[in-house]
Amino acid sequence: MLKATFLGTGTSQGIPVIACECSVCKSFDYRDKRLRTSIYIETDNVKLVIDTGPDFRQQILRERIKSLDAILFTHEHKDHIAGLDDVRGFNYAQKRDMPVYARHNVIDALKREFAYIFAEYQYPGIPRINIHELKNEPFEIQGERIIPIEVMHYKLPVFGFRIQDFTYITDANFISDTEIEKIKGSKIVVLNALQKEHHVSHFTLEQAIEVIQKLNPEQAYFVHMGHRLGKHADVEKELPANIHFAFDGLTLEL
Repeated sequence: MLKATFLGTGTSQGIPVIACECSVCKSFDYRDKRLRTSIYIETDNVKLVIDTGPDFRQQILRERIKSLDAILFTHEHKDHIAGLDDVRGFNYAQKRDMPVYARHNVIDALKREFAYIFAEYQYPGIPRINIHELKNEPFEIQGERIIPIEVMHYKLPVFGFRIQDFTYITDANFISDTEIEKIKGSKIVVLNALQKEHHVSHFTLEQAIEVIQKLNPEQAYFVHMGHRLGKHADVEKELPANIHFAFDGLTLEL
């Protein structure tokens, strides 16, 4: 069993974008209201979140998530780590440190951004985390096997993750043939699709569709979408039959 809930599906600014008057930002369709990209995954063995962006608290409360076994980080950009402080709620409720899994450059960024968590003097009430360094090799959390997928976000290496037959990738514009092989056979693939126009560090809609067609999963869902991509209802009609736009709160099951 695997259940995945999209906590957020928007790009770094979210949608609506501050001070923007475009049709997407002014849309009344709930699917066009996108918090920063993050996902909650529950299996028979483990409950985990991938990335804690600025909206982490709001997302966890919205989905009524009461327990969490671990946090995985894809990379160190602020829209993916900024909400880590709110892990305190789980510390209090579960009475234990939160296991955090990340590659070395992300750990370095967490130590800079959240220096008080790692300070020699532990101020009362700070988040309590237990760091595990990831390399590009499979690992386990509570018996659940997880396969990192290394992708490139311009020149920054980013980890996607495959759990069972579910693969989740965000903030990518290149995936090597070696990493593509790790994804093949997934029944559901989640991939970023920022906008229709060229972007230096993200797949465009066309590029994302090409990647999905190469992988040929049963179903695919796009995330990390910007307001320039267009309204959910309009662009969804342009997609191949097995490809969809994810939206905040959408739940999938395998």
